[in-house]
Amino acid sequence: MKRVIAFALTLMLTSGAFAAPSGQAAETDKSTKPKTARRSSGSSVSKDLQELKQAIEAQQQQIQQLQGDLQNRDQKIQQLEQRLDQSQNAATQAQSKADAAAAQASQQDQTVSSLKSDVSDLKANATNVALSLQDEQKKIGEAIESPLALHFKGITITPGGFLAAETVWRQRALAADINSSFNSVPFNGATQSNLSEFFATGRQSRVTLLAEGKLKAAKIGGYFEADFLSSGTTSNNNQSNSYTLRQRQVWGQAALDSGWTFTGGQMWSLVTETRKGTDIRSEALPMTIDPQYTVGFSWARQYGFRVTKNFMNRVWFGFSVEDPQTTFTAHGNAANFVIGSLGNSGGLFNAFNGNYAFNLAPDIIAKLAFEPGWGHFEVFGIASQFRDRIFPNATATTPSAAGAFNDSKTGGGVGVNMRGSFAKKHVDVGVHLLGGNGIGRYGTAGLSDATVHPDGTLALIRSYQGLGTLEFHYPKFDLYFNGGVEYAGRTAFLNSKGAGVGYGSPLFSNAGCSTETLPGGNGFTPGALGSCNGDTRNLQEGTVGFWYKIYNGPKGRVQFGPQYSYVLRNTWVDLAGNRPKGTENMFFTSFRYYLP
Repeated sequence: MKRVIAFALTLMLTSGAFAAPSGQAAETDKSTKPKTARRSSGSSVSKDLQELKQAIEAQQQQIQQLQGDLQNRDQKIQQLEQRLDQSQNAATQAQSKADAAAAQASQQDQTVSSLKSDVSDLKANATNVALSLQDEQKKIGEAIESPLALHFKGITITPGGFLAAETVWRQRALAADINSSFNSVPFNGATQSNLSEFFATGRQSRVTLLAEGKLKAAKIGGYFEADFLSSGTTSNNNQSNSYTLRQRQVWGQAALDSGWTFTGGQMWSLVTETRKGTDIRSEALPMTIDPQYTVGFSWARQYGFRVTKNFMNRVWFGFSVEDPQTTFTAHGNAANFVIGSLGNSGGLFNAFNGNYAFNLAPDIIAKLAFEPGWGHFEVFGIASQFRDRIFPNATATTPSAAGAFNDSKTGGGVGVNMRGSFAKKHVDVGVHLLGGNGIGRYGTAGLSDATVHPDGTLALIRSYQGLGTLEFHYPKFDLYFNGGVEYAGRTAFLNSKGAGVGYGSPLFSNAGCSTETLPGGNGFTPGALGSCNGDTRNLQEGTVGFWYKIYNGPKGRVQFGPQYSYVLRNTWVDLAGNRPKGTENMFFTSFRYYLP
């Protein structure tokens, strides 16, 4: 572009130089001047041409100089553009480096912040570790000094139990130590009803041992529990009070992570209410001092093999086979049947005061427990088999055992348990009901399961048991109220002579139940009431008591409690309208130390 401009300027200057001479030549050609004038003019033109040539040369030199200047300027511009490009590249690189440096600086700031945070965390962790180490050292020291459990070959052994100093006062004597016999409450005519009794004892002291081992998918273990509420043939409380150790519970267990649990041994019957699911060792026992608990409470401690399944900690199903036994009462029946025998001491049964039925099959018990989110509810059933051997010719003119045969009956019952906690678990309310045929022995009063027909076949007694409990729980004390009842239905028949037989017959005479008789001698045999059958119709008991916790902490628990109970025993009325009854007032105290 610059070269085009220079060329244009050259043409303009050239055109200007030739314009005047060419006009003058034309005018000369047309002029009429003389030739001398033409010569003079030609000389002048030559001079002008020479000057013009010189001027053109000067202009060309100027143009060349201008072109050189333009070239120099173009070179400088190019150089400047190159420098600008270099500067821009350098600036871009510098910006990139600056951005990288800024990013690196930001990352370094983050790294520094992270390092500061890590250092702070490390300091906090070091402090926590130091505190945890101190706590662990303290725990280890405490564990070594006073371990809660013992560890042996991969299992954890936890001892437990309590030591008890207890007393009982009864308005009417039962000769029963701390363990009440509710169905033996004496009638008004009995000598015992005119004598009170006081016993002080430590026999309810209890020892326990729990063993547990964890496998990959199960927990296995066992439990042992014993007290001294039994007696040997030489036991008495005259001087040494040498009572024997009694087996309460001895069982083994395998609890699978899948929710299945298998338990076998002597344990609380599945009939017994539990506080959590069907879990063994969570039995909802009355809070009484009396180890016979309270009238209306359904339970047994006997052999059982139990299988339970836990469904999502909401529903539990349990099934057990348990040791059977028949409790029996009859009046006026012929000796034409056999249920069992006195114990054979050679066979490890008590030969002095134990009656053992020849049982046909184990008791079958099933239970469904559920916890919908509040309270605990149970529905359960019992199926029992009863059997005796009948001798139809026992009452013949010439008695004989000819034609003897076995006869069996099926009994059982259904029950429900309900328990709810209120006021932030400070108040517990419980209801228990059980009814059926042949289930008397599952009640705490031990009423009879069966009696017999005149022909010697067994007749099962209808029985009902009910209990209501109200408990208040606080850190320093527990207060409890119990009200219960047990009922045994009239199961009476007429024999071939028209006399009453069975249980609770209106033909039985109760006329002598209010008349005291002479003792049997030696000072320890109260007189037996004459003409007094007095079959129990129902037993009722009301109980109130509390436990005050003097100390409850890591060293165990020391507590004291009193209990008052009132028992009423009603009987079936006879034809004369005699309805004897017995009443009992009992006051207990207990001072206990529980192992931690």
